[in-house]
Amino acid sequence: MLRLALVLLISSGSPIVAAPGFFPVRDFGASGDGTTLDTAALQAAIDACASAGGGTVLFDAGTYLSGTLVLTDHVTLHLMAGATLLGSTNEADYPVMVSEYRSYTDNYVVRSLIYAEKAANVTLEGRGTLDGQGAVFRERRSREEPYKRRPYMIRMIECSDVTVRDLTIVNSPMWVQHYIACDDVVIDGITVHSQVAGNNDGIDIDSCHRVRISNCDIISGDDAIVLKATSDRVCSDIVVTNCNLSTHCNAFKLGTESNGGFQNISMSNCTVYDTRLAAIALEMVDGGLLERVQINNVGIINCGAAIFLRLGNRARPYRSKGPGGSRGSFIMEPGTERPGMGSFRQVVISNINATGIGETGCSITGLPGHPVEDVTLENIRIRFSGGAAAELARREVPEKEDAYPEYKMFGQLPAYGFFTRHVRDIKFSNVELEFDEADGRPAMIFDDVQDLELLDVDAQLSPGDEPLLWFRNVRGALVHGCRPTRPVSAFLRASGSTGVTVMGNDFTNVDRVLLPVSDMERAEILLDHNR
Repeated sequence: MLRLALVLLISSGSPIVAAPGFFPVRDFGASGDGTTLDTAALQAAIDACASAGGGTVLFDAGTYLSGTLVLTDHVTLHLMAGATLLGSTNEADYPVMVSEYRSYTDNYVVRSLIYAEKAANVTLEGRGTLDGQGAVFRERRSREEPYKRRPYMIRMIECSDVTVRDLTIVNSPMWVQHYIACDDVVIDGITVHSQVAGNNDGIDIDSCHRVRISNCDIISGDDAIVLKATSDRVCSDIVVTNCNLSTHCNAFKLGTESNGGFQNISMSNCTVYDTRLAAIALEMVDGGLLERVQINNVGIINCGAAIFLRLGNRARPYRSKGPGGSRGSFIMEPGTERPGMGSFRQVVISNINATGIGETGCSITGLPGHPVEDVTLENIRIRFSGGAAAELARREVPEKEDAYPEYKMFGQLPAYGFFTRHVRDIKFSNVELEFDEADGRPAMIFDDVQDLELLDVDAQLSPGDEPLLWFRNVRGALVHGCRPTRPVSAFLRASGSTGVTVMGNDFTNVDRVLLPVSDMERAEILLDHNR
């Protein structure tokens, strides 16, 4: 319908003629020359559209220099091909705007290029471009004010029926777009290329309900698509699909802020490439409940880690003040209590094909007495760079209960594939692990794990004394259907473990099924019907 309306509005070589429901910005005095500040004219067009009960504010080809624009109910901004909304580099053009809604992002943001609060039925669309000129703002960061001087490109707070589609968004000074406490959000077919300033998150979905993100191409300086709960409102019913992601940080992430928790999250049919940190990072460290998260069909190449799952206890309240130059520090507001210990459960990660993964390894970790629960990993193929020494297998990994969560937080892990600790009810099915350079570590280590199942697990192993699998204090495990396809000197070492059953495996390529242990490392193991 919009395309038909535009055809009626535009004739070859003629300016746009206003029609009912359409508000061409040039009719309100916008120059579009890239040097004249058009903020007042653009806002006048938006206000006229809102006063008329809604419609479309139309940007034809040109470059519109602007400061903050405020959207209200039933307003659509349509940027035609060749139209660029260019963010001003003058901080004075972005008035300080503090929302009524309280969250930890109060410490990060008071300025935005496009802003909406408690608005319904708002849309940003078209084949045009939003350019924030972020490189200029990067130079203005200071230790005292690292965030608030830099505007977000898009910020929407407590809005409903939000649509953002087809636009290209580049060069943000801060987070590219932030949707907080919004309901019914659709982000479709957008392109984000923003690596010119720090904190360039591609898409931040924060304490929102019912969000669909699809068909997007994200190249970002910070996390590409990140779900947050920087308030006590849960982030729930989120779908991410058919996206290409590349970033200097994490590609798809839940956290770091997790106060309100995450429920009913689905990410599928995506590619991740050239990502410095983790491709998939699920992190709960500030209370809240993470449950019912499904990640499926993800191709990964050249990333620091493929999978990082963490339940920690930083316990930062969302009403605390300022990170103050250290990502882990904060000042609590008077009368504020720390959140309780969070929970992490009901996660399924399937059909992951990853190559070019760094030497650190993947980790799934909870805390003593607070396990990660009910996790399934199936149809997983990961090729690591490898190259670590066998001495790392006996390295003591610190708990780091309150540390900022990142896949490198523990240093190089004792296992090159998966290090799993403080976990209950976990299953690995149809998993293949390998490396480029010889690695002396076990493929998988399980420490303080209850109710473990390994089905059809195959992993490359360097010659030496380390086993393919190492169980430490495992209570209840079933290892079956495994058939190592490469020579394995030792399949399993188990210490301090009980209720371990190893049955129905093919050990044709295995020299020793069990490594001998000392009297102090005794384990109860049943070997049955193995070949």
